Amino acid sequence: MQGMKHLPTHTHRSYLTGFILALILTAIPFGVVWTGMLPAGGAISVIVVMAVIQVLVHLRYFLHLNLRTTPRENLLALAFAIVLIFIMVGGSLFIMFDLHFRMMR
Repeated sequence: MQGMKHLPTHTHRSYLTGFILALILTAIPFGVVWTGMLPAGGAISVIVVMAVIQVLVHLRYFLHLNLRTTPRENLLALAFAIVLIFIMVGGSLFIMFDLHFRMMR
């Protein structure tokens, strides 16, 4: 056991890079909406694009999915992420449309 070296596979720098990117990708949509730089359609487009990029950042820097890991691990993690996104986004949209329908009657 003493002859085995434990090399860190993920450095603090990787986590810090992911954290800074996540902060930037969160601040951009907040800034666009807060300042009113774009009309509603443009703001929604910016929010959606930043959300997709942020999911990719989280998969790369926090879940450490890359081309070096096995394809099966990547596939399972990606499928799980897609199911979670579908549940969160689909459920949120369902709730918002249902509330809108109930309040406008």
